[in-house]
Amino acid sequence: MRILQLHSNFIEYKPIQKEIAMAEEAEKKEKRLEEIVVLFTAVEEGDNEEVAKKAVDEVQTFLEKLKVNRILIYPYAHLSSDLAKPAEALKVVKAMEVYAKEKGLETYRAPFGWNKQFTISIKGHPLAEQSRVILPSEAEERKEEKVSEAVKAEEKMKSFWYILQPNGKMAPVKECDFQGRENLERFARYEISKVRASQQMPPHVLLMKRLEIADYEPGSDPGNIRWYPKGRLVKSLLERFVDAKMADYGAMEVETPVMYDFQHPSLADYVSRFPARQYLLKSEDKELFLRFAACFGQFLIVHDTQFSYKHMPLKVYELARYSFRREQRGEVVGLRRLRAFTMPDCHAFCTDLEQVKKEFIIRFKLCMQILEEIGLSKDDYEAAIRFTKDFYEENKDFITSLAEVFGRPVLVEMWKERFFYFILKWDFNLVDNQDKAAALSTDQIDVENAKRYDIAYVDEKGEKHHPLILHCSPSGAIERCVYALLEKAYKEQQDGKPPMLPLWLSPTQVRIIPMSDKYLEHSEKLAGTIEARCIRVDIDDRTLTLQKRVREAEMEWVPYIIVVGQKEIESDVLPVRDRKVGKILKMKLEELTSEIKEVVKGKPFKPLPLPKHLSKRPQFYG
Repeated sequence: MRILQLHSNFIEYKPIQKEIAMAEEAEKKEKRLEEIVVLFTAVEEGDNEEVAKKAVDEVQTFLEKLKVNRILIYPYAHLSSDLAKPAEALKVVKAMEVYAKEKGLETYRAPFGWNKQFTISIKGHPLAEQSRVILPSEAEERKEEKVSEAVKAEEKMKSFWYILQPNGKMAPVKECDFQGRENLERFARYEISKVRASQQMPPHVLLMKRLEIADYEPGSDPGNIRWYPKGRLVKSLLERFVDAKMADYGAMEVETPVMYDFQHPSLADYVSRFPARQYLLKSEDKELFLRFAACFGQFLIVHDTQFSYKHMPLKVYELARYSFRREQRGEVVGLRRLRAFTMPDCHAFCTDLEQVKKEFIIRFKLCMQILEEIGLSKDDYEAAIRFTKDFYEENKDFITSLAEVFGRPVLVEMWKERFFYFILKWDFNLVDNQDKAAALSTDQIDVENAKRYDIAYVDEKGEKHHPLILHCSPSGAIERCVYALLEKAYKEQQDGKPPMLPLWLSPTQVRIIPMSDKYLEHSEKLAGTIEARCIRVDIDDRTLTLQKRVREAEMEWVPYIIVVGQKEIESDVLPVRDRKVGKILKMKLEELTSEIKEVVKGKPFKPLPLPKHLSKRPQFYG
């Protein structure tokens, strides 16, 4: 169950139309409740009466702090992609209502199954807005799930945690002073706890909906996301950017299937060694699974490829749309952890450990550069390096060199013995506004799969050998990049800065607002000039007040806003509201377009994903 809990001055709501056949009977008249805590409630698959009581108990504890005794249970499906069936959801909502009344709370409930119009006024204190996730006490059963041996081992495996300094000094986490490195401390705490389930709704979830970027897809399995036109533009630009970086790096792009045969000898063995849960399919006499990475597709290609030491490191790349992992309930939330995601996957096949080390450093630096150009500076994420004890003892200088390149202390996870197919792995992790971490870029040294897939190269003497393989996702999942940018924007907003997407990813880069219809023709001429320079520009020609249109452009995070009136027709100087600096600047059109082109230089471009005139646009969310 997910609850958005709002301490409100008042709420007014009115049932408009039934959304489902089994909607409750209700009068289509407005109701107003004052001085009340509103519980926007989404009942999820597996929720029961026990969950309903747990939710009320948690809420009541909170109400005691506020000295409030009135609640409104407001069924609200938009908080989750894992909704219970309507009949079960209604039972749980009714159980909440009954139990709350038994506990002595003055309880109201909005009708279930209706599309409702509402107005709400939320109080301004720090506790006024809270989100909650209430899970059943027993784990959800997975009747058809096959859990790999790697997943089981990961749950039981003992790790030893250290902080490695760029100068090579390494000390247990418990002995480290994190003063000035509070973000690293939060990251270490999260990793050591191994608790991945989210108990609150991350800020980026509301942002991705309000900005019409993405939303849950109720018609699919939880953890599958639908992307609106603005979000598809952002995602597509990120994909193109990473593709271009991999081409510059020298990786050859391929495309491989999304489903594979469980009985293929190489695959069956590899699946057991990879810490991910699978989706299963049955087709005639075969049992298939949806890929959880592009590794095995690329390995099967390279298995059939003839190459020698002269071709190495041999680099192969795929933008795997999509990869599938059946993440556990409670872990699937927003864009942070999905069950279907787009994963750039690049493998390098190397002759020996010395070539591996050299290539590993190149890729490490490349990944830092890619994140920087996406809009995530080194201050936005933390690094973890994970390895076996024996590999560390033999390669201390190499491991230290990674921390030295990173330039800051890194978290170390050391294993006494190797279970996975890799002996070393690093990952860059965003620590979000809930102190949860999510891996972005990563790379691994694989010592098993070349033999498993019978991949071989020919050396100088004409003899065959199995290569070592590097597994790299240069950016991490594309969806996670969007998550990271939204979480960063929210954090900047909390610090008093205007939240923004990077200019090259902003769906609208310039918005023109004519003061009235009289100035629409001139606005369209300006827009045409801007558009000709491959800049995304739109025109707010709606019959709303100027103040409201400017405010809405600001709420959409539009980087540049130009209001056009008589002065702008008579002069070649424009009043440009620059979101980043928070000022209105006097600029000529050429100055503005040149500034934008300089900022987005080297980045891919796509045209506006929506009608240019806002009066012609549908509303995708709200």
